[in-house]
Amino acid sequence: MNIRKNLLISTLVATVLGTSSMQGLAFDFKGVLKDAVEKELGEKPVTTPDEASQTPADTNATDSTSATKTSEPEFNWKNPSKEEEISLGREIAGNLLGAAPLVNDVALQKYVNSVGRWVASQSERPDLPWRFGVIESDDLNAFAAPGGYIMLTKGLYRKLSNEAQLAGVLGHEIGHVVKKHQLKVLQKQQLLNIGAGFLSGKYAKDNKLVSKAIGTGAEISARSLDKSAEYEADRLGLSYATRAGYEPYGLTEVLQTIGQTNKNDSSVALLFKTHPHPDDRLVALGDAIGNKLDNIKNGKTLENRFYQLKN
Repeated sequence: MNIRKNLLISTLVATVLGTSSMQGLAFDFKGVLKDAVEKELGEKPVTTPDEASQTPADTNATDSTSATKTSEPEFNWKNPSKEEEISLGREIAGNLLGAAPLVNDVALQKYVNSVGRWVASQSERPDLPWRFGVIESDDLNAFAAPGGYIMLTKGLYRKLSNEAQLAGVLGHEIGHVVKKHQLKVLQKQQLLNIGAGFLSGKYAKDNKLVSKAIGTGAEISARSLDKSAEYEADRLGLSYATRAGYEPYGLTEVLQTIGQTNKNDSSVALLFKTHPHPDDRLVALGDAIGNKLDNIKNGKTLENRFYQLKN
């Protein structure tokens, strides 16, 4: 990948462009993430890789259904249904994929989905149609959209050295979805827009704000939530990974690695801009955990089955 292409991808991921040409790519999400990954998996129950005997992930992993409904003409922003949340999240994730496509490695995508779905099955929302992907970007980052759509960059994946670290990163993003962090920000914005529309007499009954929210939602997913949401997702991510049988400190190891990256490195520019510094997150996580994990034994790191990138 040449320098010009790298710069283009970084710019696209950072801004999540909403132009008509990008929208065309964005709405091919079903044909990208679903067909490139789910088609390989089929609708069979998802399990961890071949060495599943080494972790609890082999006996309890559950698959999520992929059936979703198209959002209704009038989106219920006050109290969205699960189907509306999933539909909105699918389109938002498509917008993100329009900026940076999936890495062309089916085995990688299958592996990340297997780990991600197992960790998600330990959460409070195991019934969502969880979908995971690794996207073409050298940045160090990960993104979540409502309804269970989660992506991490190839740059961040390269920094990982074992499955417990991957589980921690995915667990953090799963936490955002479980607590509806991005969805709540969108709800607040759109309800304000609707209120303004009523006051101005320009509010359309068919609620065309949904299409506008898709672009806004992609930007929220790629950019910043407030610090409390990030700290909460860190706590949940560590908890889910631990419940899944992994060594509890995978996420903290990743935060330490990222924190050691030079702040002037372009690969962390967006992450440092949109998240609390990793050092601050580690302090907050340490304060929240205390000695609660002292009795956790036999957590797995599974570096021997961690999928190695081909390039």
